[in-house]
Amino acid sequence: MSLLEIKNCSMHFGGLKAVEGLDMSLEKGELVGLIGPNGAGKTTLFNLITGVYYPTAGEIIFQDKKLNGKKPYQITSYGIGRTFQNIRLFQNLTVLDNVKTACHLHSKEGMFSSVVRSRRFEGEENELTGRSVNLLEIFGLDLLKDEKANNLPYGQQRRLEIARAMATEPKLLLLDEPTAGMNPHETQDLTNLIKEVKRNFELTILLIEHDMRVVMGCCERIVVLDYGVKIAEGPPEKIKKDPKVIEAYLGEEMT
Repeated sequence: MSLLEIKNCSMHFGGLKAVEGLDMSLEKGELVGLIGPNGAGKTTLFNLITGVYYPTAGEIIFQDKKLNGKKPYQITSYGIGRTFQNIRLFQNLTVLDNVKTACHLHSKEGMFSSVVRSRRFEGEENELTGRSVNLLEIFGLDLLKDEKANNLPYGQQRRLEIARAMATEPKLLLLDEPTAGMNPHETQDLTNLIKEVKRNFELTILLIEHDMRVVMGCCERIVVLDYGVKIAEGPPEKIKKDPKVIEAYLGEEMT
């Protein structure tokens, strides 16, 4: 069975059909791109997978668990992490504390231990701090661990958001326009980092991205949405020559 299965999934907002009859699956270890014009339903699909919205119809299944009706924190605990199109860091917390907050998802100690500062609690806190610092090193942010998140440049805030998502120990990582607002050099660096993180952590990644150089350069398979409907699916070489995709989104065949 696939890691993630989306079966005949629809999301309606009154008369607006944001997603309609979508069938889609992700296999373990894939890096899949999700593209389409603005308003095509891409972020809506992310919100359906992560429990922000409940589907109007259809099923979403992750590792044999039906996600319909589950809360976002439950879905995160199953092993699905995400970032957002608009950065949603804890701006007044330090870089380190942003990541540690996500690490606490898997904390074993309860409120009493934290209040009395038990030895087990202190040991777990040290372990979480070590894991958080290790993630910051991977993302090139360890020297900024004591800086407040809102003081970071935009590109580093994007990196921090991905590091925080990784702290939840996901098996599936959803990245919503991770290179948005970056210059070409930052975009290339982050693209390389995403591929490296995928390989080293054995992740499956679903990526929304408008920069076609990123999508074509790192995705093994691409799914194209238009008005909430899947109009194409396949490897990059096929997608960039698909007449429906060219008409709906690309505008001209990519070389």
